[in-house]
Amino acid sequence: MLHLIDFRTSDVRAQSLRDLLPRPHHDVSAAVGAARELIADVRARGRAALVDQAQRFDHVEIDQFRVSAAEIAEAVDALDPDIREALTIAIARVTEATRAQVHGSVTTEFPGGARITQRYQPVDAAGLYVPGGKAVYPSSVIMNVVPAQVAGVSRLALVSPPQQAFGGRVHPIVLATAGLLGIDEIYALGGAGAIAALAYGVEEIGLAPVDVISGPGNAFVAAAKLEVSTDVGIDSIAGPTEILVIADATADPELVAADLLSQAEHDEDASSVLVTDSAELIDQVHASLQRRLQTTPNAERATVALQGVQSAAVLVSNLDDAVAVSNAYAPEHLEIITADDQAVLQGITSAGAIFIGPYSPVPLGDYMAGSNHVLPTSGRARFSPALGAYTFLRPQQIIEYTREGLAEIAQPIERFARAEQLQAHAESIEARFPGE
Repeated sequence: MLHLIDFRTSDVRAQSLRDLLPRPHHDVSAAVGAARELIADVRARGRAALVDQAQRFDHVEIDQFRVSAAEIAEAVDALDPDIREALTIAIARVTEATRAQVHGSVTTEFPGGARITQRYQPVDAAGLYVPGGKAVYPSSVIMNVVPAQVAGVSRLALVSPPQQAFGGRVHPIVLATAGLLGIDEIYALGGAGAIAALAYGVEEIGLAPVDVISGPGNAFVAAAKLEVSTDVGIDSIAGPTEILVIADATADPELVAADLLSQAEHDEDASSVLVTDSAELIDQVHASLQRRLQTTPNAERATVALQGVQSAAVLVSNLDDAVAVSNAYAPEHLEIITADDQAVLQGITSAGAIFIGPYSPVPLGDYMAGSNHVLPTSGRARFSPALGAYTFLRPQQIIEYTREGLAEIAQPIERFARAEQLQAHAESIEARFPGE
């Protein structure tokens, strides 16, 4: 099942360790060329290009890209009450947790009545991509919309691929979730073309350009986001989902196996990695995975993922080495299930989201832990955060100096400017103090 990587005699703190860790053969750059052509087509032909791309990739004929208010309301009304309750709980929890990411203005005072204020301003418009693919993702609606709303973005444009099974419409539960959140600008658009439409606008369908684009998608969506990132802000470049579980001999192998499988069922490129100092646990997890694959509905793609080069059982000498391996891998999702979870947590520096203990599985975070499930993948957790309100906020510095405040440091500024051979900089200061 999971192939074995034995690091018991290796230096797990070596810089070369990253090259030895399991990763999918997933290269966004390989899709950039195709994405660039699709983007250029949308910019050149607008609506006609989107119609052609919907036929080519989604196998649907679309006449009206923007979803009507009546269609959104119909989807909300048709929601199963139990699903509506679950969505409402998730919205409330994610909203409450996301509010902690928004900070008020802070002012720093200097002598002479001088001050600098740090404030955070939301972008004017955000484009939110909700993927289609092998599953339907109302959870991604919540994870995209709520942070933008909490940040105070005034205009939200949501796009999601048209579904052949629903006559070229956006999936009803995606529409319903957006409706519950009060989103009324929704388009049946998918793939690289949707990213182009958000970035540059398509006047014929009423879509104006946005300032930031967020949300996960396939390789072509990720490549398109990378391509437009010189003109519009993006959250991250998402790859296939990942889970890394740090566990020791005290962990329940059934829970570890269940959690590895929970991410493997996403798609064939998903990564499921177990890092442990217990060879016995590896054997027990393998046995549990074999049993679970006999009954789980998405066994076919989960099996491919678990047997792929991107998934592995990594055997280490101790939990300190397990932490070193995890930090080098920088997983999207990290679970810690050990005899002393807090001790292990203290050493963790790089992970998108961290789930502590046997009752904090990754699917909790996928839906209603209150955290966001749009997370950095492919090792980007070393330098990138999860999607949050901060994705849609711009820190701004407001400088207010009085004459007295500037006089305090006028001469040092002039010396600094001349040292950099920027005489006009110095003269700008001197001009405010003629004859002094």
